[in-house]
Amino acid sequence: MSTSARPAAAHGGPHLHWSLVVPVKVLARAKTRMAAAAGPHREALALAVAADTVAAALRCARVRDVIVVTDDPLPAADLAALGARVVPDVPDAGLNPALVYGAGRGRELSPDAGVGALSADLPALRPDELARVLDAAAAEPEAFVPDAAGVGTTLYTARPGVAFAPAFGGGSRAAHRSRGAAEILLPATDSVRRDVDTPEDLRAALALGTGPRTAEVAARLPSLA
Repeated sequence: MSTSARPAAAHGGPHLHWSLVVPVKVLARAKTRMAAAAGPHREALALAVAADTVAAALRCARVRDVIVVTDDPLPAADLAALGARVVPDVPDAGLNPALVYGAGRGRELSPDAGVGALSADLPALRPDELARVLDAAAAEPEAFVPDAAGVGTTLYTARPGVAFAPAFGGGSRAAHRSRGAAEILLPATDSVRRDVDTPEDLRAALALGTGPRTAEVAARLPSLA
């Protein structure tokens, strides 16, 4: 099931706000598929991509909180300095339990807000495009945005009072659809779908226009020229 843009609230009511959970890997294990292209800059690239993603999400008018789940002190400090709330991966049981834990913290902070899980790999993210997607998601109990490849997921959301049950991992687009989450596919929201795992992904993100930290690290990578 797919949905196009629909009003988040009827009759001119206020827009729903959101707490977004962003999982950030320990940098030593991040961006492994970029190892050949990034070389000694791989960890710096992973941190730059996460920082540009979080910074863009924090600038989105619909986002009340960004909750970063990480066990790495370096991104924890950097992303907290941007304004994110940082929590450790207390469950330590994989990605989806970490997201559920972060979402629980989000609901403690803002019980009236929706909760979402946002990929940390969206360095070209545009706050206005994210706002449009979140407004469409607000019309659905659960919703998700597929990645640019059409296989994975970059954003999963649940409205207030709805169980938060992300299904990230291999083939998460199909998994979220099978659970009844509405697929959000809006025109001109490429930045919300353009995650970066490979050199080709990074080139595509750079063509869209990434945040400054990703652009600065990418400029050091001759293999991307």
